Amino acid sequence: MELNNIQPADGAKHYKRRVGRGIGSGLGKTAGRGHKGQKSRSGGFHKVGFEGGQMPLQRRLPKRGFKSLATPYKAEVRLSDLENLPVTEIDLLALKQAGVVSQLAKNVRIILSGELTKKVSVKGLAATKGAKAAIEAAGGSVA
Repeated sequence: MELNNIQPADGAKHYKRRVGRGIGSGLGKTAGRGHKGQKSRSGGFHKVGFEGGQMPLQRRLPKRGFKSLATPYKAEVRLSDLENLPVTEIDLLALKQAGVVSQLAKNVRIILSGELTKKVSVKGLAATKGAKAAIEAAGGSVA
């Protein structure tokens, strides 16, 4: 093999078909565009979802719901999650280090779900009425 013999593999390259070059080519006259209409013209295109002036589907359907931008910054923690933590002083940093809540979480709320038997001290976190009662019943405190 030498540099002057290098060529692409067979079938790797093919010539682009030149359309509109006479009737003998098979793609002369209208060049495969059919007759008349927007798509036959040069520059004849429309944006995605355009339905020829008819009210498009995305505007015919009703709007529904919304996506809160606060979602990544909120988190909920169960009592059973607190039970499994190795520490008794629980705050936002402890929850993040244990991987219970995401690193982005800013507002964390403890909810009444699962059992809590050990005494824990919760600082700087919100808790529902039931969760607060369950923590205090186990001998802990919520500040």
